[in-house]
Amino acid sequence: MAKTTRADLLDAALRTIAERGFAGASARHIATAAGQNQALVFYHFGTVNDLIAAACRESTESRVALYRGRFDQAKTFAELLAVGREVHVTEHAEGNVAVLAQLLAGARGNEVVGAAVADALNLWVVEVEKTLARVLAGSPLLPLVDLGGLARSISAGFIGIELLDGVDPAGATRALASLEQLAVLTETLLQELDNLGPVTSRLVKRKLNALTNQ
Repeated sequence: MAKTTRADLLDAALRTIAERGFAGASARHIATAAGQNQALVFYHFGTVNDLIAAACRESTESRVALYRGRFDQAKTFAELLAVGREVHVTEHAEGNVAVLAQLLAGARGNEVVGAAVADALNLWVVEVEKTLARVLAGSPLLPLVDLGGLARSISAGFIGIELLDGVDPAGATRALASLEQLAVLTETLLQELDNLGPVTSRLVKRKLNALTNQ
């Protein structure tokens, strides 16, 4: 029973944020949405912020797990973006983007929620970084790229597109299309690098390394 009550409160916290915003996610409103006594919020989680933080972390863990197989299958930039588009469509349809927007706003100045949101976003970054490592495996670009930094840039870009879609759907569509064009250009570049002879490949790598270290 305790496990069910806890799960009900976690689910209700996210639903309340979606319906009332972060500021409206009080213990009373969350407990009412869960069909539970308000005191159980504090019994299971201590504070409302701790409840919201747990809901953020556990919900993201389940969402990332849902797509992990798709990430694991992606071996090109185009396939990585295809997974990103799938995430975009599904998460938007299920209202999770609206919750993310509220959590990002609520995280400002709130250490407990802020840490949870950062941890949750990092779960996505890890999957993107693993995919990038596969995409660039064997490429002369791999030693020149900060995979962690690039993974964070891509993840931040998708978060921005998600939020943009709420106010400018056409702009978000154009942004996604531009990323797909960039993926095609990148794949072409990687293929061309693979076709270079060893001497030319070393020269290109040396030039790229010089540009990177400027």
